[in-house]
Amino acid sequence: MSATRWTLVRLLGGAAIVAFLVRQVGAGPFVDGIRLVDVRSLAAAAAIAVLTTACCAWRWRLVARGLGIALPMRAAMASYYRSQFLNTTLPGGVLGDVHRGVHHGRGVGDVGRALRAVAWERTAGQVVQLVLALVALLVVPSFAQPVMPYVAALLAAAALAVVLLPLALPRGGSSVWARALRTVGTDLRDGVISRRAWPGIVIASTVAVAGHVATFLIAAHTAGVAASPLQLLPLALLALVAMGVPTNIAGWGPREGVTAWAFGVAGLGAALGVTTAVVFGVMVMVATLPGAGVLLVGWFRQTRAVPAPSTGGAAHG
Repeated sequence: MSATRWTLVRLLGGAAIVAFLVRQVGAGPFVDGIRLVDVRSLAAAAAIAVLTTACCAWRWRLVARGLGIALPMRAAMASYYRSQFLNTTLPGGVLGDVHRGVHHGRGVGDVGRALRAVAWERTAGQVVQLVLALVALLVVPSFAQPVMPYVAALLAAAALAVVLLPLALPRGGSSVWARALRTVGTDLRDGVISRRAWPGIVIASTVAVAGHVATFLIAAHTAGVAASPLQLLPLALLALVAMGVPTNIAGWGPREGVTAWAFGVAGLGAALGVTTAVVFGVMVMVATLPGAGVLLVGWFRQTRAVPAPSTGGAAHG
């Protein structure tokens, strides 16, 4: 499948989820989600986003350093804010990360390696988030707890297959597969699982997940959910995992669908789940607005750097 068709499929998938929810619960929960957002919840989300963005930027810096490319923390922070803003406003939910990698790569003269650093950073974060979600869903009582041992076993088998598959493929030679395997092995060894990288990656990812969960709990409270934080924790983690599904429109779609389903199964009501997800989405979008400022500053600097076109010295008679 071509990149264009895959992008179209992802967008249509996100739109289909939203359309299905509107048909099932009506437009009211979506409207309520926008209406209920207040200044306090937005301020809290913006404050938490400073911490989570700093953690993600540090994680990116650790991976990039392992891959041998420089990335100052200040530049990483600004670029990460910009990528989050683009991810929450552009279709697909990943264009900001692509822009982040390309921009960094052009700065260091190696776009390919910079894009790999972004890909590994995001993958490492998703893996840590998934592990945390599995542990929490196994320990915290919820509707999902009885099936989680089977889910954990299935995911463990899938992870083992991913680890063993490269061992079955030829590593030597100059084929595409051999070169790709060598690159993956080197990136993992130097950028992700090295002793200089993995402890920081785990810590940064854990703090970032905690910040996202806190934002979700604030969104649920703003939406009028009366459940305790412990009851909401599994639902929040499921929503965060759903946000990583690439079938979305600027982050919208799977998050709302999974939250509606989880709230419904938990006895809180699917409509309230949609409202909570919408409140959360609006809070996250507003929290990424500093990224718009980074974009404007970059555009202004580029405009100032471009020399004015010469008018030429025409002779006057």
